[in-house]
Amino acid sequence: MPPTDSMFLLAETREHPMHVGGLQLFEPPSGSGPEWTRELIETFRGADDVSRTFRRRPKQPVSLLGSTWWSEDTAIDLDYHVRHSAVPQPGRIRELLQLTSRWHGSLLDRHRPLWETHVVEGLQDGRFAVYSKIHHAMVDGVSALRLMQRSLSEDPERRDCAPPWALPSSSAPAATPGGFDPFSLLRAGAGMAGDVAGMLPASMRIVGQVLRDGDITLPRAPKTILNGPVGGARRFAAQSWEIERIKRVAKSSSTTLNDVVLAMVSGALRDYLLEQHALPDDPMTAMVPVSLALRASSAGQDDADGGNATGVIVVNLATDRESGSTRLEEIAYSSRQAKKILGDLTPTQILAFSALQMLPLAAYPVPGFVKYTHPPFNVVVSNVPGPKNQTYFNGARLDGMYPVSIVLDGQAVNITLCSRGEHLDFGIIGCRRSVPHLQRLLIHLETALAELEEAWG
Repeated sequence: MPPTDSMFLLAETREHPMHVGGLQLFEPPSGSGPEWTRELIETFRGADDVSRTFRRRPKQPVSLLGSTWWSEDTAIDLDYHVRHSAVPQPGRIRELLQLTSRWHGSLLDRHRPLWETHVVEGLQDGRFAVYSKIHHAMVDGVSALRLMQRSLSEDPERRDCAPPWALPSSSAPAATPGGFDPFSLLRAGAGMAGDVAGMLPASMRIVGQVLRDGDITLPRAPKTILNGPVGGARRFAAQSWEIERIKRVAKSSSTTLNDVVLAMVSGALRDYLLEQHALPDDPMTAMVPVSLALRASSAGQDDADGGNATGVIVVNLATDRESGSTRLEEIAYSSRQAKKILGDLTPTQILAFSALQMLPLAAYPVPGFVKYTHPPFNVVVSNVPGPKNQTYFNGARLDGMYPVSIVLDGQAVNITLCSRGEHLDFGIIGCRRSVPHLQRLLIHLETALAELEEAWG
């Protein structure tokens, strides 16, 4: 098991579930009856081939070896992994989000492959939902979303779509579990030799740029109520925005879509913390993941087996500025400076640089560390690319794709969004105890976007 995977198992406790998830909303095919959802579940549970990713579990779940080697189950109990649920009356989205909050706060069973899917009916508008979660040790958020997208089709008439855990019929059968191969480590080590050799000059280049420019956002942020210890219960909030609104602001302000998203988050956090009488005087910062899986994909490499490949940058959110327009300008500048540091670094070097920025997180389990130290950043904001066109699952129209991520001690809120055709779907997960009235962030996100639209026409 690669260290980038095992660290998520080692870090997991009851208060810190380390799985990523997603909530999808679907509109059933036109003319379908109440039996359609039951037939969907039968399709999910009837998958014959289950991919290697969805067969994995820790080899020794209750020992340290469980965070060192993967085992692959040959028989999968799909009746356990695929669950049939319904929202209580009156069947609003509010009740669906309450269920999602509860499911996302519970741990996955390490004696089984580390994933679950809940098919949910009973929504008053006739739609149904699918909530899935999979351990971060198995896949990162980008890989999880790509697995789901492979099960969807742009053809509304197609009826042979397979669930994400099922292999396409043309794929080779899953490989049988093998023993520990020391030669694989030697081969991997040889491949990394060039990257390691280049780390010293790369580090010198980064230090030189920081000293020369003097305005790089470093991993040290002001303390806020979002940066204390967390409990095990979660609260989830979700909403969609039209991408075109955000693109218009980006074009008018000569910034990027991601810059505008960060400005929305900045304005929302500022207004939320003002309501709580807890806005810090110094500007807050965000850690923004950069997916290396997408780089690998563009280079022709496959990530079908999952895993984790993510770098990070730290961006100044300028929450000390009253004007939304000024916040956007400072965010765009900070983001450009952070990306300049990555420059021509290899993926391995980016991972090493990112690990240094997140190093303080490793000390969070130490008693008192979170309470008496400054966080490296205040919030995680991740933008994951989704389907560009309207998609369907066996004729059911995808009507929402909301990511559900991870919160930690010192990082009580995580904001992840996913593009879906003409929309951006925001998923906000937070500690139920540390972050009161989390859902109000949705209102403040809309207020922040409206302010930017007024400033930039």
